[in-house]
Amino acid sequence: MLRAEVGLKQASRKQQQRAGSQPAPAPGTLPLANAGTPNRHRQMKQHLAVSAIGSDRTGMVHELTRVISESSESRMASLGTEFAMLLLVSGNWHALAKLETELKRLADTSNLSIHLKRTEPRTARTDMLPYSIDVVCLDQSGIVSGLSGFFASRGIDIAEVSTRSYPAAHTGAPMFAVQMIVNVPSRIHVAHLREEFMEFCDSLNLDAILEPVKS
Repeated sequence: MLRAEVGLKQASRKQQQRAGSQPAPAPGTLPLANAGTPNRHRQMKQHLAVSAIGSDRTGMVHELTRVISESSESRMASLGTEFAMLLLVSGNWHALAKLETELKRLADTSNLSIHLKRTEPRTARTDMLPYSIDVVCLDQSGIVSGLSGFFASRGIDIAEVSTRSYPAAHTGAPMFAVQMIVNVPSRIHVAHLREEFMEFCDSLNLDAILEPVKS
């Protein structure tokens, strides 16, 4: 009988080893599920939108990019005597939490106004086609409002807008330029859209180009 019991115990141990099972917990304790498994939420790539504005001065960009060594997207521009930056940063939870702390410290010590917001990456839209818009005209009020109204009324999404004012090369007349990226739904006939857009621009004396975004 003793030999039989020993044989059964040895067979049971071999079965546990083959199955990779863990030893039974001690009486009065509960097994730890997924012990040692890292928190998935902390390991997943997350995204942080950063906006910063401060006095336009030498070294301002370096101060910010010294903290943010890499960004997947960035926009920087002078606005009067101010300098503004927009950046999208990605990383795991721990990296972004550390970056948030460093940026708040930078805001306190460098006279920068910094705003942070967690976000998600833009989902690719297969039902839309990107087009670029270039408009040049004599400077006048309401140009951006008119252009945005034209596209909004047709269900066209505006992804990016950039504008600038400058004097004409020979006459010095005040000029205004607009660059846009718009996402045109595939249901819209582009040839008809281009015709309507050119008529709209002619009515406002705008020189314009609408063409597909070059990849």
